[in-house]
Amino acid sequence: MNDMPEQVDPQLLDELRDVCVSTLGHLRDHGLALGLQPNRRPIKVVGTAVTVRIPHLDSTAVHLAVDHLRPGDVLVVDQSGDHARSCFGGLVSFSAKARGAAGAVIDGSINDHDETGPYDFPVFSRGYSPLTTRIGGIEGAINVPVTIAGAVVNPGDVVFGDSDGVAFLSPEDVVGLGELLRGKEQAEAPARERILSGGSLAEFSGALAHHPRD
Repeated sequence: MNDMPEQVDPQLLDELRDVCVSTLGHLRDHGLALGLQPNRRPIKVVGTAVTVRIPHLDSTAVHLAVDHLRPGDVLVVDQSGDHARSCFGGLVSFSAKARGAAGAVIDGSINDHDETGPYDFPVFSRGYSPLTTRIGGIEGAINVPVTIAGAVVNPGDVVFGDSDGVAFLSPEDVVGLGELLRGKEQAEAPARERILSGGSLAEFSGALAHHPRD
């Protein structure tokens, strides 16, 4: 097992707590984990990525990593393209929450829906499945670069998730980002007032400038 990553400065994480992942999606295409869904809504996850890569069937590394999670960490699991199996069920979810983790992102399925619901532990995944992984001790890696739903994630990256989905950013990319996203979101407030008064959405968005004219 590699060393645990340095945790992201809490003040840096706070920059993202009141802004939306979809606002980031207006500005960039990379770093977004497309196809993952939250296990409940509303949901908000901001924390430090602790990464795991497992070889389809064997989830030994997941269990080892969960035992090392710290408050504010987010477990991020790459299942090597196996989206059908679940490596994250009731006892794993319980253990992650007991360690104080902020959430989990699983590029595969999860299980034990009815048991885990009361835990109120945020998880992004491909959905639910009764087909699970096993403890085999074959291989696996902890705190290495992984790929999650098309996004490259390094240990120590910022995990930024909400009801729309999840994104990954380097800590350096977060500096000033909250202010930028907040500004874009706040700019919509006067537009709503104008639209209620009969104003144009296309004018506000700039779409009107592309409207064919006679």
